[in-house]
Amino acid sequence: MRKLLLTSLFLGLVAATPATAQTTGGLGSVFVGVVTDTPIDENRTVYGGAIGATGKVIGFELDFGYAPNFFELEDDFGELGSSGSVSTVMGNLLVGAPLGKVRPYATVGAGLMRSNLELFDFFDDLDRNDFGINYGGGVMVFLTDNIGIRGDIRQFRSLQNDDLDDDFPEPGDFDLGDFKFWRATGGLTFRF
Repeated sequence: MRKLLLTSLFLGLVAATPATAQTTGGLGSVFVGVVTDTPIDENRTVYGGAIGATGKVIGFELDFGYAPNFFELEDDFGELGSSGSVSTVMGNLLVGAPLGKVRPYATVGAGLMRSNLELFDFFDDLDRNDFGINYGGGVMVFLTDNIGIRGDIRQFRSLQNDDLDDDFPEPGDFDLGDFKFWRATGGLTFRF
């Protein structure tokens, strides 16, 4: 069932590309927020932005997020000597309906999740790149024709390749991984 879901997600993103050709305009956003449900059970700050295009119902965006202190641990004496960041770059399908100046939407996408973990001074840094998915929703409220505010919540989850002998994995070869977190953001949105 998971393989069918992931294959459908991949095909939906590919099929969305022609739909964005009938766009009503470009869209850009900058945001700040919090990541929660992290592996260290701490909330962390995240920054980022997105750029894309929207139509009446369907849109597409490229979303970038960066959480600089994602893996930082502290005890009663200060930092334990571990830190690290998580970066995400995702292509997302947006489905929503404009209600005047308010645009609620649902989103689903796939892309890259990059983790960098620095453990104390005597271990080498651990870097990891994973394919990942995200899904969630939000709302944009336009204060003028071109400037608005945006609130968004999404879950990010890594994908793992079940067929490690395959040099060129297919979408059906991936399953949901253990690395996941929620991201809640707010920011400014610009239409052009």
